[in-house]
Amino acid sequence: MKKSSHIQAFFGAHIKKLRLQSGLSQEAFADKCGLDRTYVSGIERGVRNPTLEVINVLAKGLNVDISALFAFEKDEVDE
Repeated sequence: MKKSSHIQAFFGAHIKKLRLQSGLSQEAFADKCGLDRTYVSGIERGVRNPTLEVINVLAKGLNVDISALFAFEKDEVDE
């Protein structure tokens, strides 16, 4: 499996945290966003690099501003 970059890992961990805070399963979140569950899983694990279009879809699915998706801390990711 491809090694993820740190920014992808930070971003993915933050998406997962926001999703869980919203009370959504990965499957429900993916359905709400119109994305495949395995793609959302890849984002959360930091192995997928979503486009700006997908980032916008994720923000809408979480009912947050796009900037909130990038408000993460380094300690959110286990290294």
